[in-house]
Amino acid sequence: MSSSTQAGTARSRDYGVLRWMVAAAFVVILNETVMFNALPSLMREFAVDVTTAQWLSTAFMLTMAVVIPITGWFLQRVSTPQAFGLAMTVFCIGTAVAAAAPEFWVLLLGRIIQASGTAVMVPLLMTTLMSVVAPEDRGRVMGNMTLAISAAPALGPTASGLILEFASWRWLFGLILPIAAAVSLAAHRQLRDVGERSPASVHLPSVILSAIGFGSLVYGFSEFGSGADARIEAGAFAVVGLASLAAFVFLQLRLQRTDRPLLDLRPLGRRTYRLALLTMAGAFAGMFGSMLILPVYLQNLRHLTTLETGLLMMPGGLAMGLLGPRVGRWFDKYGSRRLIVPGGIGALVALGVLTQVSLTTPIWLILVAHVLLMLSLALIFTPMFTLGLGDVPPRLYSHGSALFGASQQVAGAIGTAIVATLLSSRTTHLLKEGYEPQAAQVGGMVWGLWFGLAMTVVVLALVLRMPNRSATATHEAAPSERSAAPRPSSSS
Repeated sequence: MSSSTQAGTARSRDYGVLRWMVAAAFVVILNETVMFNALPSLMREFAVDVTTAQWLSTAFMLTMAVVIPITGWFLQRVSTPQAFGLAMTVFCIGTAVAAAAPEFWVLLLGRIIQASGTAVMVPLLMTTLMSVVAPEDRGRVMGNMTLAISAAPALGPTASGLILEFASWRWLFGLILPIAAAVSLAAHRQLRDVGERSPASVHLPSVILSAIGFGSLVYGFSEFGSGADARIEAGAFAVVGLASLAAFVFLQLRLQRTDRPLLDLRPLGRRTYRLALLTMAGAFAGMFGSMLILPVYLQNLRHLTTLETGLLMMPGGLAMGLLGPRVGRWFDKYGSRRLIVPGGIGALVALGVLTQVSLTTPIWLILVAHVLLMLSLALIFTPMFTLGLGDVPPRLYSHGSALFGASQQVAGAIGTAIVATLLSSRTTHLLKEGYEPQAAQVGGMVWGLWFGLAMTVVVLALVLRMPNRSATATHEAAPSERSAAPRPSSSS
């Protein structure tokens, strides 16, 4: 067999195992939003209020934000099969704990364990993809990955709505556990090590600052929407988080001089990567905000059931997932401009329609707007991932992936918090002015949707600055890059 044939066979095998990794990532990421529709059932069973029950989602996001920054260091010190096996084992343990939880705190512990495994999967999947996939195929393969990273959170409420219609909340975990175990075993048998090892020990002060910084920031913003009394405490946590992150960044810049950072920030010195990261953060903030508002609007004001709400939101999530692979092929063929610009405009139109909702808005119009929003985001996500990571040197793939993941968690938390705060404050103001309760709540939701629209304007402005294709990053960072702080480059 010729060397070219062997290379082609190896590449085909690598691409095949990526499908199993995408399937595993889809299963674990789906859990980030699967609890939204289950909160009323859990509140009744465990006799907790909505603020306490919401911790099942907040703690998941909080854990992700704390663990993801460490994965850049972690993935450079263990093999690919070891990282994958550990992530899926931890996730399955957390799922089993949650399914059998006799008390609320045990369920919360299970969610935290789940999130710890999930946090490793996204950076691992991105790093593996960038390491084994040829540059000319990255758009197509990255499109498949979009199914896991973007469509899974969008489909979470739908999946939970369908399950809760016919079974108890425990089946949210009971059905996931055997699927996750089977997929992880199938993928693990085919995995090979594709990363570059770096033997440096973990820098404990960086770990502490990262955990305090990302954890406090996500917690602080997530609590802003809990009411006026909680906002002082939430603001204090946010300030502590920002101060800790500032110290963390300063420390990483110092450690980069000796190639010992916990989270290498040099990808931020690449202009295309930086723009892609900001675009993805803005898009996730807008998407998570709309995911908070639409179920509340449909159930509380339009009196749809949990199942009906899930079914109405399902076409958008499916459309995003099914379009992802096709977008990847289009990107490989045409580049980014023909995708991201229409995507930004489509998202703007969709959220513009949603800002006009009322108590009499036709349900079909909500459905069309939601599908258009999900399709538009699909046109943005795949090119952004591909352009951003394609601009990073291979030795920094794991750190670039970790930065992507951490920024999305923080952006999602911030977007959700701002929308919840706008919804609450505007509703309260309208009630004081004598509006009917339902009309006041619609007014609050409209303000939240206007925030999503504003974020989409920012996203559109950023995508207009993106190159059609990313310049191929060098295989190793230049010596000056290894010893200097991040600085803008002309990679676009």
